[in-house]
Amino acid sequence: MAFQAKKLINDPNDVVTEYIEGLVETYPGLQYLDGFPEIKVVLRADVSSSTYDKVAVISGGGSGHEPYAAGFVGEGMLTAAICGDVFTSPPVDSILAGIRAVTGPMGCLLIVMNYTGDRFNFGLAAEQAKSEGYKIEMVIVGDDCALPPRRGIVGRRGLAGTILVHKVAGAAAAGGLSLADVAAEAKRASEMVGTMGVALSVCTLPGQVTSDRLGPGKIELGLGIHGEPGAAVADLQPVDVVVTHVLNQILSSETQYVPITRGCRVVLMINGLGGTPIMELMIASGKAVPKLQLEHGLAVDRVYTGSFMTSLDMAGFSMSIMKADKKILQHLDAPTKAPYWPVGVDGDRPPAKIPVPIPPSRLTKSDEVLSRPQELNRQGFILEAAIEAAANAVISLRDNLNGWDSKVGDGDCGSTMFRGATAILEDMKKYYPLNDAAETVNEIGSSMRKVMGGTSGIIYDIFCKAAYTKLKESSSSLMTAKQWADALEASIAAVSKYGGASAGYRTLLDALIPASKVLQEQRLNAGDDSITAFVLSSEAAQNGAESTIHMQAQAGRSSYVPVEILASVPDPGAMAAAAWYRAAALAVKQKLQAS
Repeated sequence: MAFQAKKLINDPNDVVTEYIEGLVETYPGLQYLDGFPEIKVVLRADVSSSTYDKVAVISGGGSGHEPYAAGFVGEGMLTAAICGDVFTSPPVDSILAGIRAVTGPMGCLLIVMNYTGDRFNFGLAAEQAKSEGYKIEMVIVGDDCALPPRRGIVGRRGLAGTILVHKVAGAAAAGGLSLADVAAEAKRASEMVGTMGVALSVCTLPGQVTSDRLGPGKIELGLGIHGEPGAAVADLQPVDVVVTHVLNQILSSETQYVPITRGCRVVLMINGLGGTPIMELMIASGKAVPKLQLEHGLAVDRVYTGSFMTSLDMAGFSMSIMKADKKILQHLDAPTKAPYWPVGVDGDRPPAKIPVPIPPSRLTKSDEVLSRPQELNRQGFILEAAIEAAANAVISLRDNLNGWDSKVGDGDCGSTMFRGATAILEDMKKYYPLNDAAETVNEIGSSMRKVMGGTSGIIYDIFCKAAYTKLKESSSSLMTAKQWADALEASIAAVSKYGGASAGYRTLLDALIPASKVLQEQRLNAGDDSITAFVLSSEAAQNGAESTIHMQAQAGRSSYVPVEILASVPDPGAMAAAAWYRAAALAVKQKLQAS
């Protein structure tokens, strides 16, 4: 029987805000950005982007996993942590604020757990920061060993092993290494660690009822940290049996999740999930170490036991095993003032906390109010026609897109794209600086992100942001066909990088990748007849979109749909992309011929 959980909270909507307030009052080395509580960024109180001379290391994600990630902010570990709402990826604006606050000339490394929302939001923030001139690298951690080898592009979830990656990266950055070297150290560490969790109860979100999903005497093996069901339900067993199962799963020679074999040196982390007494965690540690030594032939160099990445009040633990060598151990042993690594709290708490002002964007036009020019030049006239044609093509396709999406998704692709297209037409009348192609592309992405729900708006904003960054490389506001082709190629690469999809995954890229390939070929072979190249590439986009009817989805909601249903309709996202691309190309051709 479900019942209201007892919680020591005020308003359930304020739990993250009030947690951060308590955190910065407890630890003198931590501070938060002004703009709080909308901007939930915890950072080192001694770091400013104007003076910081080392690589900044930033991580974060949804809250509810405390002390991850804000509790690991401190010299020698994270420079800042971005806090989303409970189990919700932090918004792009918060991530950008954190980057701007602590990133100096050495650049910034983003460490992101492998969840779609985190990848997209941190990815878009990374692209925006790059466009502002910041040096950014990103490492995605997926250390889950509970599930079978990945299907499609989803991959392994990020779990408590991420904390070890934080420590390695933080020590490397504190040692003065370059951004490339810090990123390489973090990526190497992420490939050395595996984690699996065991739950005795289901977590309860603030203000909600307690789930009775797990019956008496049952445990879940291989759970996620957001309360999602585990890989299997089993009878409660003595901790000896549970520890043996978890160790065997992580170190399985069949799945080879981690490159650990007999004779290796390892680090062990026993992590409480929020509702587990330290006594039980220590029992698990005490049983795991001899099993690693005697049964698996491993040398255990370090053991970390405590609550590092929780799931609210969930009872249970996760176990992480990392392959260790001299360099890894040096990084793990390096000094840090991060309060939950765990170290003693030192320093006097100041009598008052004065928020750090949010730094401005580095974009050269950040302080200007963009507006439509009074008179359009030739490029602006053509660009306006292309945008209008592309938006109207999407608007006219709304019902078809919804119909296709009702069979392979959630049925709102057409409505979502309609909102984006309508916003573009409205904003173009007021804000788009059409004589400046790069800035106009940037504004298109912003228009779509404001009104399009889910991941669609983020995907298109990443697409536009990457194109903007590429177009800004030119000193002229007048763009050539080659520059547009290169911008399309950069946009495709960015969407693929942060979303993980590529050709054949049944996404909008299956329309845009063929278009880009034809464009590159035609640009080489067709001389100055560039518009012919764009029209031919738009035909390739249409053919590519229609070919998705024969593809097995490997990304998005369609990846859960049976093959026979997918075979009845094309991918709606690809069809939308093909429609706006072809409409834009034909509109440009018409305007050029008329002039």
